Amino acid sequence: MDLRAVRGDITQADTDVIVNAANPGLLGGGGVDGAIHRAGGPEILAECRAIASRLPGARLPRGQAVATTAGRLPARWVVHTAGPIWSATRDHSAVLRSCYTERLRAADGLGAHSVAFPAISAGVYGWPLDDAARQAVAGVRAASVEHVQEVRFVLFDDRALDAFLAALED
Repeated sequence: MDLRAVRGDITQADTDVIVNAANPGLLGGGGVDGAIHRAGGPEILAECRAIASRLPGARLPRGQAVATTAGRLPARWVVHTAGPIWSATRDHSAVLRSCYTERLRAADGLGAHSVAFPAISAGVYGWPLDDAARQAVAGVRAASVEHVQEVRFVLFDDRALDAFLAALED
């Protein structure tokens, strides 16, 4: 599997799957989640609402995922995951790694050959960027997949890109 980090806009990633760093309510919001909903259009929100209505408390548990259409995005599917909130007192690293491992397996189950990931939990959820990058790379490398041949970490700024490039070199 080819792993790479690039600077760019994940909503423009020409991959089979775009992973969304969603909020548990699945209804869009800020950051990557809001950008994906805005660029993908109402089809994504309609599917997310239907899925959320079937979830306990209408919320996606952190570390789990659901797949929807990609709407107007260049991808075929969006796999939504709710990452953990960073804590200085509780170690949620396994949950963050599973956001990558399990989302990659979900994409593989769809028959996807290429997947684009953002830096899950490294924005408003406060995960320190260098560690978020290490957890992401470890999570992807731990996944056993059959179809996925390419994973791109699509990062919004140079600081995130540098952190992911360093994690890929380790």
